[in-house]
Amino acid sequence: MKEIKSVSGNNDKGEASSLKRIGNFIKEARLSRDQSVEELASDLKIGAHQLKAIEEGSEEKLPEKVFVKAMVRRISQKLKLDTEFIMNEFKTELKEVKIEEIVEEVSKENRKSSKSNKSKILNPVGLGLFILISGFLGLIASSLIFNLFTESFKDQNPILEFIKKTK
Repeated sequence: MKEIKSVSGNNDKGEASSLKRIGNFIKEARLSRDQSVEELASDLKIGAHQLKAIEEGSEEKLPEKVFVKAMVRRISQKLKLDTEFIMNEFKTELKEVKIEEIVEEVSKENRKSSKSNKSKILNPVGLGLFILISGFLGLIASSLIFNLFTESFKDQNPILEFIKKTK
């Protein structure tokens, strides 16, 4: 059996048309079963011109998208294709991505990240000032704690009490 390949033609928006991909799947499946457009169209009771338009991906030759989806569903069921996959293709619009756009986007992200990294790095003067203030606050806190403990233990020292009583 032949491998089914999708055709990625471009529409006005620069996106590959999902209808063209679906039409290519349908055409390949029809040709692998040796059916003509007219035979398949008469089996499905749709116009041969509509089936050709679906296979070509010509949206301008087709009715509303709702009707096109219904026709595609019936065609894929008749040709025993994966109907769920085909219907999901309607939702999928592939973007044509150019290498230059990817490189440009990556370079922009690199520039943004390097700017944010520079703002996160502290300069040496600020770092020294931070260490100095932290040390000073630590010294004050430790001296307060030391004074509280020495005052509370001063009265509880039995040796000092014994010396005071003997004098």
